[in-house]
Amino acid sequence: MAEPTEPPYARIAAELSRRIADRELAPGDKVPSTRQVAQEFGVALATATKALDVLRAEGLVITRPRSGTVVAPRRAAARGAEAAELTRERLLAEAVEIADGEGLEAVSMRAVASRCGVAPMSLYRFVEDKDELVTAMADAVYGSTAFDRDPAAPWRSQVESLSRELWRLHRAHPWLGRTQPLTRPLPLPNIIRLGDRLLGALEGLGLPPHRYFELHILLFSHILGLAANFEADHAAVSETGLSSDEWTDLQYQPLFGDPAFVSAHPHFSKLFGHFGALQEGYDLDLDGLFELGLGLILDGAEALAARMDSAS
Repeated sequence: MAEPTEPPYARIAAELSRRIADRELAPGDKVPSTRQVAQEFGVALATATKALDVLRAEGLVITRPRSGTVVAPRRAAARGAEAAELTRERLLAEAVEIADGEGLEAVSMRAVASRCGVAPMSLYRFVEDKDELVTAMADAVYGSTAFDRDPAAPWRSQVESLSRELWRLHRAHPWLGRTQPLTRPLPLPNIIRLGDRLLGALEGLGLPPHRYFELHILLFSHILGLAANFEADHAAVSETGLSSDEWTDLQYQPLFGDPAFVSAHPHFSKLFGHFGALQEGYDLDLDGLFELGLGLILDGAEALAARMDSAS
């Protein structure tokens, strides 16, 4: 008997697709983890991962923060009516929803088309390729916030308001920062609009132009860098089933019970050792770190402006 020529990952994806179609796995049900798939089908973890990636690309499963990978909700089957209703706005909204729930890697023309109930070729009426799709998604998200500022208000309150709006946006859409690397930012109309308003607010600080331009870059970096951890943690929760606090406790509690480690790291031990100031542990709060960092950056900017003013 001839050996099957279909690659193992494709056979596994087909079997899992069948289970979803036959409602052995219903919408909202948790999909077997990569490790469970590997064990059931006797394949390597990389093969299991590839099979689950196929299901994501086809829009059959989605990854939800704190829930893991689950069977996607069923979409209406009236493809003709859906195609007639397809708009650029709807296409972008579906793509953003995929990125928010599953990460930017899960966004593909096929996955978005599946969510819209149309053939992938239908999307090319609105975007040329995935790169243009991601760019349009980012601009749409930035355009969803007003980023208003009151030029008559003190410069610091203006900067704080704009920074907090940007933080909330990146917190809600953690993938967004990956579309805007500091070294190669895209000239998106809505991000330029925000940058211009932030520069206008910082102008009131009285720093030389190159300094307040660098300050606006530092503020972006602070927000993008912290917000990126939300996406990374969502992926880690889906992979391990552990919250960040649970994972950290498993990694570090044994170390602080080890006399050799405690002796070699006295400053950590002063905080987290048996008699340490933080012996009950430390819960990372990204919102709190954002506010702390924002305050320190603006305090430093004020101090710099005062030094330059006194020296002139």
